[in-house]
Amino acid sequence: MKVAMVDPSLFTGRYDDSLCTALAEEGQDVTLLGRPMRSTDAIVPEGYEYAPRFFRHSEALRAKLGEGKAFRLIKAVEYGATAALGALGALERSDVVHFQWLPLAPADRILLRRLKGRTALVHTVHNADAYHADAGVQGRGYRALLDQFDVLIVHGETTRRALEGQGVPPDRIHVTPHPPMRLARAGAQDLAAVPDPTVPRLLFFGTIRPYKGVDLLIEACLSLWRSGLAFDLVLAGKPFMDINPLIDSVRAAGFGDRLITDLGFLTEGRLDAHMAKADIILFPYRHIDSSGAFLSALHHGKAIVTSDAGMFAALPEGVAVRTPAGNAPALAQALLRLIESTAIRQAAGAEARAYGETMGSWKDMALTTIGIYRSVVTSQA
Repeated sequence: MKVAMVDPSLFTGRYDDSLCTALAEEGQDVTLLGRPMRSTDAIVPEGYEYAPRFFRHSEALRAKLGEGKAFRLIKAVEYGATAALGALGALERSDVVHFQWLPLAPADRILLRRLKGRTALVHTVHNADAYHADAGVQGRGYRALLDQFDVLIVHGETTRRALEGQGVPPDRIHVTPHPPMRLARAGAQDLAAVPDPTVPRLLFFGTIRPYKGVDLLIEACLSLWRSGLAFDLVLAGKPFMDINPLIDSVRAAGFGDRLITDLGFLTEGRLDAHMAKADIILFPYRHIDSSGAFLSALHHGKAIVTSDAGMFAALPEGVAVRTPAGNAPALAQALLRLIESTAIRQAAGAEARAYGETMGSWKDMALTTIGIYRSVVTSQA
């Protein structure tokens, strides 16, 4: 079967690569269509093709323009033109076009209308609220796009229930559990770039957005630092919000030396190095359906603290220390026990690693996904 996997901005490059590789290993002819790769990307196609179909011109200007408003505007205009006028090429020649992300709803609507009826259309809904209410025009109209697809894939019951609540017919929704992921391993240079801890180290990694609760984490840490607890906090990743006030609040309180920031688009190896040197990994999200970052952390065997939002609420007891979403004092209380006790941290980390080893594989996901593809193609024959 010929499959076009589409993630124009490579929002979930590690996920895309893992799934495409697994599909190819099961005999599918797969092409992943995204933007030109950056130095921070770690995709090395194995058994499938990669085509930089989107954002070719704007990506060429990225180094010169930076990532401010001008760059984002150029990206939006280019994507709109590609969606409306670009040659469909590999998309319409495929048996299935599987969209992982829809980066700009007004343009995506045009592209989907052009493809409708020419090929089977599948979309993975990673989160029912695709942009967590903070994307403005980018996600406006996302729900209406879902009606253009033949089937929707979700990773758990939280997303299924949310979509059914939005009026999506249950028979169009298929659940394929998200397997654990492994980022590219840290090399010697990555490990050297991350300072060794001298006290227990807390880590928040990945894109920094309002819904992820970094402000709650800073509030919790400040209360613990003020109580005399010794630990470091690392923020590693690209901010998509103004975090300067949060950093300033830590410095103003006199704890600037305990906050380590490594901000920007980081390589997978660099992120892996941060996880290797952390003692506790944090996901204090206000809301989420599923989290690839969480699933990429399990194999490190570190203590994990999450909120009780989305997939976290369904975790087996002991896999993570759960706290009520949006509750900074409860987060501080949970962190207190872990910071104070090496034994408790190690036991929690072992539970997390063991849980990751029992979860499904990418082969399982590929086989389930192929079954979904076949059912859609057969129904259209």
